[in-house]
Amino acid sequence: MHPNPAFRHETASRNIGFVRERGFGTLAINGEDGPLTAHIPILLNENGQQAELHLVRSNPIARACKEPLDAVVTVTGPDSYISPDWYGVEDQVPTWNYVAIRITGTLRPLPQDQLHPLLNRLSAHFEENLLPKAPWTTDKMSDGVLERMMRQIQPFHFEVAKIDGTWKLGQNKPEDARLTAADHVAGYGIGQETQILSALMRGAKPETSK
Repeated sequence: MHPNPAFRHETASRNIGFVRERGFGTLAINGEDGPLTAHIPILLNENGQQAELHLVRSNPIARACKEPLDAVVTVTGPDSYISPDWYGVEDQVPTWNYVAIRITGTLRPLPQDQLHPLLNRLSAHFEENLLPKAPWTTDKMSDGVLERMMRQIQPFHFEVAKIDGTWKLGQNKPEDARLTAADHVAGYGIGQETQILSALMRGAKPETSK
């Protein structure tokens, strides 16, 4: 997480809400031969104290996690390169604006009989966002197909110890410079979801008002 406190003033509820809406991140643990990572769908509960996820059994993290392990999940959002020319003021340097949430805690494997309910909760969470489409459920699977697929998947529980958020939106810049940069991000941004990032930059509170 970025060390500048100007970028870390968002509330816990906003950080939790961002992770719940995003629902996808990078899981990392320390393996015997070095760091291991995996890209995962994740369901964080409403109070941000625990999360559910699953991994294919052949994943190195699934193989390594036979007992509780320290772990980190990083969930990233919109981002963009920021050119110094976009601020309209002198003596600036290139940077990157972004949103990222880090969840620190303990990863532990769950019994296999908890996988099916976990998959139901995970899919229901995302299918709800697709209404009025009729939600997909595991009941739509043909007999035996889901069971064969689930044999290849391991469910996991993530006990959350801490959630940190970085919302680097130019809060440390003069307001006019930040707004001018936001306009350029909307038109010329290099990154992901630059229109959303531009809107976040426009709505950011300057460092001096915190």
